[in-house]
Amino acid sequence: MKGRLRKIAVICWILANVLLLGFVAHIFLVLPDVQKLADENPATTSFLEYRLAEAESNSRSLKIQRKWAALKTIPRLLRRTIVVAEDASFWTHNGVDWHEIEAALRDFHEKGKRLRGASTITQQTAKNLYFTPDRNFYRKIRELVVARDLEKHLSKSRILELYLNYIEFGEGIFGIQSASQHYFKKSPMELSVFEMVRLAAIIPNPLELNPLKPTNGLKWRCRVILKRIHHYKWINDGQFRSAENEMNRFFR
Repeated sequence: MKGRLRKIAVICWILANVLLLGFVAHIFLVLPDVQKLADENPATTSFLEYRLAEAESNSRSLKIQRKWAALKTIPRLLRRTIVVAEDASFWTHNGVDWHEIEAALRDFHEKGKRLRGASTITQQTAKNLYFTPDRNFYRKIRELVVARDLEKHLSKSRILELYLNYIEFGEGIFGIQSASQHYFKKSPMELSVFEMVRLAAIIPNPLELNPLKPTNGLKWRCRVILKRIHHYKWINDGQFRSAENEMNRFFR
């Protein structure tokens, strides 16, 4: 009897390993070719197509606003504001911020906080280009692998450029250039500090937050982001006070 149980255990162990190897092999066999992104701007993305299909399934038409902006045409302060709001370790991690993931899991288990995404800008870029918002383990693993691949083949500046041009800023609004024009009727170069902060603030929830509509959620995020860019001395005291006054008037 013991010998039979041992054989069954061995067979189960072998099958489990075969399934695991098959799962890993499948992930790597269906990976996209990210090397071409070094000098190619995709005409569309999986995320954008998902939004179009979603609108069609709900019998709605979705007007897409998307205009490319080269990284050099996006103000340095705006780039910094978005990076510090979304992924402060962007310039130093290898695509995955394991410390942030560990902190998110610790808060979830020890403090009962809602499990936050902890996705880096590179992971968000991978998701926007190749995946959909659907949350499942298989998609998340593929997203992590593609993120590492992006870091391997592209420069940080190129990843940031792709991110800023394909990130969602509202219904049908993709990219920082389109967002700036849609909400403020300006190019990114013309935005005020507080306008930059408001655009950065809506990124985690662009279908619910609107930089033109003062809500408590938007107010909290704006205050945090403004304090961060002042803390890092990316704006001086005068700019901080001016933006803070503008913010207080907006949220009064």
